[in-house]
Amino acid sequence: MVSAVFHTPTAPADGVVPPAKAVLANPVHPSSERVQGPSGYDWNGLLMTVLPPMLGLLLLLLIWSLVSVATAGSIPTPLDTAQQAIAIFSDPFYRKGPNDQGVGWNVLASLQRVALGFGLAALVGIPAGFVIGRFEFMSRMFNPLISLMRPVSPLAWLPIGLLVFKGAHPAAIWTIFICSIWPMIINTAVGVQRVPQDYMNVARVLNLSEWKIVTQILFPSVLPYMLTGVRLAVGTAWLVIVAAEMLTGGVGIGFWVWDEWNNLNVKNIIIAIFVIGIVGLLLEYALIKIASAFTFEEVKS
Repeated sequence: MVSAVFHTPTAPADGVVPPAKAVLANPVHPSSERVQGPSGYDWNGLLMTVLPPMLGLLLLLLIWSLVSVATAGSIPTPLDTAQQAIAIFSDPFYRKGPNDQGVGWNVLASLQRVALGFGLAALVGIPAGFVIGRFEFMSRMFNPLISLMRPVSPLAWLPIGLLVFKGAHPAAIWTIFICSIWPMIINTAVGVQRVPQDYMNVARVLNLSEWKIVTQILFPSVLPYMLTGVRLAVGTAWLVIVAAEMLTGGVGIGFWVWDEWNNLNVKNIIIAIFVIGIVGLLLEYALIKIASAFTFEEVKS
């Protein structure tokens, strides 16, 4: 089954690699012996775990401080921003009106939109990926459509959502849906097309029904690819919702950033950047843990 969109020589760059990945997971290098203390504790491992992130953080703070000095205080210093963050997170769930709410409520509102749009995309995209990957006719039929629509910026779909749904909230959910669906369709279809032909030959010999082929052969084999698509889709959705909320207004972390810009409160904008990054990191970490639970590894003898 040859397809310009779905057939790629390697799995997605950010993807879960199927069974053979464990072979090179722990290469042994003679020069990389661990330094152990009297109690046998791996101090070298601890040092390599803690030191590089700390140095990276210190480098960020140094550059930030230099930029603050170079801009004559237009960019607040790390210390000033930290003090403002303490004040904000001392009461993150306050309510003083529809457009004046704590950062906690704004993050929750954004996560709710992401969950709705992403959930709808999963309900449509994963089954569509199975169908497109399973049947060559469907693959050839949808290939041109996906090639045409996938490169379009998600925010280009926002005016269509506003026109059709007549509201900012459903339009934002629509934008999340349309940007989340492509990674799930493509990764699921690639997984289906990479199922070993021997499996399908056995299914044909046993005269299995299509339902049993999907549930007993395709689904277990495709699951790592499918979870990769889910992971990519969630990351994209979280990126897009911030920009969409800047344009649509209402409650949300994107609107909070834009509102603070209108108030020329740069400290809160920087705090919001860190909040967005931390939430995205937590979503990414959770999905990596879920994906690793379904990743096959070679059993060591």
